[in-house]
Amino acid sequence: MSARYTMTIRTEFAAAHWLRDYDGPCNRLHGHNWKVDVEVDASGLDALGMGVDFGDIKAATRAITDGLDHRNLNDLPPFDRLNPTAENIAAHLHGELSTRLNDERVRVRAVTLWETDRACVRYTEDDPA
Repeated sequence: MSARYTMTIRTEFAAAHWLRDYDGPCNRLHGHNWKVDVEVDASGLDALGMGVDFGDIKAATRAITDGLDHRNLNDLPPFDRLNPTAENIAAHLHGELSTRLNDERVRVRAVTLWETDRACVRYTEDDPA
């Protein structure tokens, strides 16, 4: 059995949104202090003995979330056309992080997006066959 390592970081950003076609109060503009957990798998260690430097994961995540911070998500691509649900935001973050971090040894395993302290969504993708 080969070793696998999973590194996890947490960061946060504040942003507003409203849900299109939603029958309830979330169809009005409101905001959240979103928390983002990013899990990254490594199939081995680098020359320093690290799977992935936590600082690299944090930097990649902040590069994406800084563009969302203190903004109305409905005004920003892709959420100007895609409903900015927690599910869609988590999938978007996963996709953006995958393009920045994935290589032959490392891949983004999951993004968990916390809308509140008691409500979150975890987005993953199946391993390629």
